[in-house]
Amino acid sequence: MAESAEAPRRLAAVVIPIFANPPHEVVFVERARHLRRHAGQIAFPGGAVDEEDEGDLARAGTRELYEEIGIPPASITIVGQLDPIRQRTNIFNVTAFIGVVAPGTPLVVDLNEASAAHRVPLAEILAPGAVHPGVEVIDERHIRTAIFDYGDLHVWGLTGQILTNFAHRYHLPDSPLRAALNERLLS
Repeated sequence: MAESAEAPRRLAAVVIPIFANPPHEVVFVERARHLRRHAGQIAFPGGAVDEEDEGDLARAGTRELYEEIGIPPASITIVGQLDPIRQRTNIFNVTAFIGVVAPGTPLVVDLNEASAAHRVPLAEILAPGAVHPGVEVIDERHIRTAIFDYGDLHVWGLTGQILTNFAHRYHLPDSPLRAALNERLLS
């Protein structure tokens, strides 16, 4: 849906779930093929803020995390938040939260929401040049985007942009995000 002057922006939240135990895997979902938007794409668990979230973006993200891959709110600790991203082709402003998942927490994929969950070691995402500029070709359109590939996993679009922002914030000198994340991962 293209943005129009009449279309109000909606709020959405995603969670970058990172398992506390080594190799500190980051979990992505593969969106179900029957979904109207972004079917089959690789994404982070998340979605629109609902009335039940009472405007709390982190609550919306953790609710969606539980609905999509079964990680209960009690098993995740939010350690950081990225700046909101204004989607270009949809009506959402998306905020990403970084969460540390308790070791041994099982993933239970809701097949109405996602077709699979994929785990990638955090070090692979943070490696220099792992997330890089590229071009995605969709229906003969060339879309400049951030890209991350790991095995058969191909990340681009909004999720690629979130990864870029996450890696940038993590690698800043004296990064509060890196300090908070490492404190939880190394404890």
